[in-house]
Amino acid sequence: MKSVWIWGGVVLLVFLLVDLLACLFLKRPRVERDLPGRFASGIEQSVPLTLRNPGSLALRLCCYDGIPSDASSRELPWSGKVPAKGFTKLEYPVTIKERGAKEFEPAHIRFCSPLFLWTRKCRAGVMQETRVYPNYEPVLRYALLAMANRAEQMGIVKKNRAGMSREFHQLRDYQLGDMLSQIDWKATSKRLSLISRDYQEQRDQTVILAVDCGRRMRAHDGGVPQFDHCLNAMLLLAYTALRQGDHVGVMAVGGGERWLAPVKGIQSMTTILNHLYDYETSTAPSDFSEAAERLLTLQRRRALVIMLSNVRGEDSHQLVEPLRMVRQRHVTILANLREASVVRRMQQKASTLDEALEVGGTAIYLEERERMLGELRAHGIYTVDSQAKELPVVLANAYLGAREMV
Repeated sequence: MKSVWIWGGVVLLVFLLVDLLACLFLKRPRVERDLPGRFASGIEQSVPLTLRNPGSLALRLCCYDGIPSDASSRELPWSGKVPAKGFTKLEYPVTIKERGAKEFEPAHIRFCSPLFLWTRKCRAGVMQETRVYPNYEPVLRYALLAMANRAEQMGIVKKNRAGMSREFHQLRDYQLGDMLSQIDWKATSKRLSLISRDYQEQRDQTVILAVDCGRRMRAHDGGVPQFDHCLNAMLLLAYTALRQGDHVGVMAVGGGERWLAPVKGIQSMTTILNHLYDYETSTAPSDFSEAAERLLTLQRRRALVIMLSNVRGEDSHQLVEPLRMVRQRHVTILANLREASVVRRMQQKASTLDEALEVGGTAIYLEERERMLGELRAHGIYTVDSQAKELPVVLANAYLGAREMV
């Protein structure tokens, strides 16, 4: 009986050694990744992957691609069989949370020996780089609606006051209510019917988007940094302005010397995306006075300046004077993010003393905030106070309403 166990152990050991040697001499699988050149933060996107087996034996393996640390995929790791001298194609979805330059490292592979007694680990493929841009889905959605003249479905209202703009657009038949100064008498005499001149808002204006990169913008709202909410709104606004024929420039406030001189044309959206994709927030408070001085130096021609931030009542002494300086030369809008958690707190009922104190503190916070915004409005500065989910459309409407003042 004892000899049976010994011989059994010897046979098992032989199988283990043979299978180990076979595993060591197996040709490692290869990985080919067709990595997209760009991603949008927080948006799921597919990555095609090809697993190739150069060996003469089929391989059963497990693959986990080398996605960035801030990325996630619900279909990794992948397990399956790759035929001998063949390949298997797969496609997995991946979501990258943070913007900037990202690296996909070689994939992690674990494959089995011929007798499935051993597993071997290796890395396959090459390191590849890609860029993660702000979420431009609202821009694409607006573009599709705009092609069908349905931008109003997003809530964007195009304001065009007939007869009150400064740029000639076209001739049209006279309509009841047109002023006499609109009538084109030369065209009227040729057509023998009243013809009016139609005007549109003046083009070739300049819009400067100044985004706060200070520590206040690092707070999260709905799982996404408020800074990223601002960038998403800036993309829709930039697209709207470029489509209107305006120039668009970008400046970082409290985030270094980042500056994009005004560009024009819808094709310039690529330039703006490439400029914004790696913007980051800092841990320091923003210096609005320094930003105002730099803006007045960089942009001397009258423009529409839109500042995006999340300021509070205690920021009044740091913010009002710099924006008043900018207002002396430029039309100025402050787009302020209102935290969703603050709104929810005011909507909930208070049933305990602690909850009542929270509601009272929140009310004081909102009152101080509104007092600061009122002080800005008294200096002729337009203000927008909106939640993150509403900011893109609200900001686009504020731009369309204020551009005739430039």
